[in-house]
Amino acid sequence: MAHDILEESGYLALGSRLKRLAERLQADAAKLHEMHGFNIQPSQFPMVKALDAYGSLTVAQAVDALGVSQPAVTRTLNSLVQSGIAQTRPDEQDQRVKWIELTPKGAEVLESMRNDLWPMVQEAAKEASSFPTGSSPASLLDALSRLEQNLSESSLEQRVTDKLNGQNVEILDFSGELAQDFYDITQEWVSDMFKLEKNDIEIIENPQKLIIDRGGIILFAKTPKLGVVGTCALIKIEEGVFELTKMGVRDSARGLKIGEKLLQATIARAREMKIRSMYLLTNKKCEAAIHLYEKNGFIHDRYILNKYAARYERCNVAMSYRF
Repeated sequence: MAHDILEESGYLALGSRLKRLAERLQADAAKLHEMHGFNIQPSQFPMVKALDAYGSLTVAQAVDALGVSQPAVTRTLNSLVQSGIAQTRPDEQDQRVKWIELTPKGAEVLESMRNDLWPMVQEAAKEASSFPTGSSPASLLDALSRLEQNLSESSLEQRVTDKLNGQNVEILDFSGELAQDFYDITQEWVSDMFKLEKNDIEIIENPQKLIIDRGGIILFAKTPKLGVVGTCALIKIEEGVFELTKMGVRDSARGLKIGEKLLQATIARAREMKIRSMYLLTNKKCEAAIHLYEKNGFIHDRYILNKYAARYERCNVAMSYRF
């Protein structure tokens, strides 16, 4: 078996060993961000987290907060500006001072990461760093060895994936008892990003009449701990054509891939129903959702946008799914 030279070198190779460990964890974090549709690189994370903590920073303040050089801050800032995550503005009293802040897109991406991914990554990293009950590391090197061993057994990426896949999610069909959940979940996510429109209110107040009785379906996701946490509906628009709509997940269940499980269950049900064509209407602000739709076979459709988008003021994206 090959020797681990860095481990055998003890404190002499501490810097190299920490660098190797950091690169390993950052690589896994980058994969997880990409898997969830977040275009954030490991080198950008400290700046994004600082903006999350402070709201806005001058370049000098960012240097102090991150403990890196000004050129390093400038490089990261330029990459975030290019990706549309951050922007700069001059100080009102001193034009030489530049403030860094999130764009509206960046604020939305940050909120989604904070709710959907970072708690799972933190929990997995904490788990990988833990020692058996009743024991503790004798030294920093001892702690590093334990962490490296745990990551060899199961990487950070795999630990997060296992947590997401291990959620026991039950898919339920609509019943009268679930009507209030349909109303509450839809109201929660729509109001969080947009405003409830007349069409929304009519549907969530009359799901039996406007969806079920017309040949549509409503599916719900339920977990043992959190109860009913998500919904997704298919509304019949015309013969053989259905709209996938009202797919939403409670804030309490973000990061558990409930939306993806609901979407896949709805697509499977649509196949059983022998639906000819299915489409959805959404908004460019819903980047994570759009990425999820694309991942599961939906394509952007200008014809659908022109034909059906007028149903909602917020709609500026339409996608279709062909069976």
